[in-house]
Amino acid sequence: MTAASHTVTNQAPPLVGYDVFTSDRALAEAVSRHLPAELLDEALGELRALGRATGSEQVREWGELANAFPPRLRTHDRYGHRIDEVEFHPSWHRLLGKAVAAGLTDAWGRPGGHVRRAAGFLVATQAEAGHGCPVSMTHAAVPALRAEPELAAVWEPLAASRVYERELRPAAGKAGALLGMGLTEKQGGSDVRANTTSARPLAADGAYLLTGHKWFCSAPMSDAFLVLAQAPGGLTCFLVPRVLDDGTRNAFAIQRLKDKLGNRSNASAEVEFDGTTWARRVGEEGRGLRTVMGMVAATRLDCVLGSAALMRQAVAQAVHHTSYRAAFGGLLADKPLMRNVLADLAVESEAATVLGMRLAAAYDSGTERDLALLRIAVPAAKYWVTKRCVPVVAEALECLGGNGYVEESGLPRLLRESPLNSVWEGAGNIQALDVLRALRTEPAALDAYLREVGEARGADPRLDRAIRGLLTELADLDGVEARARRLAERMALVLQGALLVRWAPPEVADAFCAGRLGGEAGSAFGTLPHTLDLRAVVERARAVG
Repeated sequence: MTAASHTVTNQAPPLVGYDVFTSDRALAEAVSRHLPAELLDEALGELRALGRATGSEQVREWGELANAFPPRLRTHDRYGHRIDEVEFHPSWHRLLGKAVAAGLTDAWGRPGGHVRRAAGFLVATQAEAGHGCPVSMTHAAVPALRAEPELAAVWEPLAASRVYERELRPAAGKAGALLGMGLTEKQGGSDVRANTTSARPLAADGAYLLTGHKWFCSAPMSDAFLVLAQAPGGLTCFLVPRVLDDGTRNAFAIQRLKDKLGNRSNASAEVEFDGTTWARRVGEEGRGLRTVMGMVAATRLDCVLGSAALMRQAVAQAVHHTSYRAAFGGLLADKPLMRNVLADLAVESEAATVLGMRLAAAYDSGTERDLALLRIAVPAAKYWVTKRCVPVVAEALECLGGNGYVEESGLPRLLRESPLNSVWEGAGNIQALDVLRALRTEPAALDAYLREVGEARGADPRLDRAIRGLLTELADLDGVEARARRLAERMALVLQGALLVRWAPPEVADAFCAGRLGGEAGSAFGTLPHTLDLRAVVERARAVG
């Protein structure tokens, strides 16, 4: 019998049993906007199915369990043989199986593949972010593999497969495979030119033996890894399989797993190559950076999409909670100040989603203009969107009050995850400097960017002023490195504003331009002008459907 003093009232029900895709209006509209009409019905059907699964109680439980029981390293078997395996909770494998079956590693070879895959990635990540790492790396490995057609013929079909096989076996015996990468080392970090791992060529064409270490190697149970090492001709890209063609294990010694702030479900390891580690060259000797840059760009876009997913889930939880929770004589969501906070968060979330999906569509179009746009817009977006993730999730957590600070709410896990995408694949300074590099060396990139934002000129005076201000900054590049972050931020904000003015409902575009471009809001969330249609913005962000 429950004591009368313990009767539970005024608590929000859990946000489960809903379609994560359909309820995200900004995402669903982006898919409809960017996909050709002949692909739309099939894509929407797939995404709705994934959305319903992601919002189900079962998949949410898988995400909780995968994080509650993080991976464990087993360096040796019971007999003392070196095996270097990582054990995961069964929920991890279920999540990966669902992601692979949904085509989240299959983008490069099908029409509209990047838009479809980006939308699915944004949906699936909302249930659990850690399993997105091997999914992202497998997807991103394809452009690097294509530098060596013979390797691509073997590994690209496995990467694009809808079959997840967790067992380590030779590639020829698998129906699907996951790929990872190991670029950074202790002494260099993001400065991969300082790598000391060496590669000694063998008699067989393209075969080498590696000696060295990798400081961060995520998802170490993947079937193969793209790594950088110093060959006789300079820094070179290599494919390192976990299992060789004859069925023996490659020398791939996992020294330890990282004890991370978040991303607990996903294993990140330090690995050693002992001089007998077999590798196959990918691309030409000395062209390693050029070979992996396609992979890096694709994973950077996934950092944008992953942050957009975290923001969307945090905002959905905040709007849901405040729509049920009553205080001070009414529902929290109906209070003018809380409505301002929620609307401000919703605008930030939608801006991230619209930008990420536009960049995915640029991959699909493959036009010279869109490919040039990616060169400058991806690092700018990666810089800014991932930076915004932490304050958005923290503010959303605060909307739940003390309830949000408790693990069962799910918000602490989102908050611990929120800095990750800003750190991985090059932290903020790396992205800002990459924007400068594009400005200095690739004039077509800036031209594509200006043409993209120019599509919205004349639609909002605040956006027009922001474009003029940006052009003034771009005209003076003296001492630009010290203000590279400001420049990357302004380029991302102007691009987001232009996309929202073109495609978002007027109330969303108005709020963004007022708060981000017009100087009409303060530094904290919840400081938008009260004259805006904030109720409509919040209602659009509600997770129903």
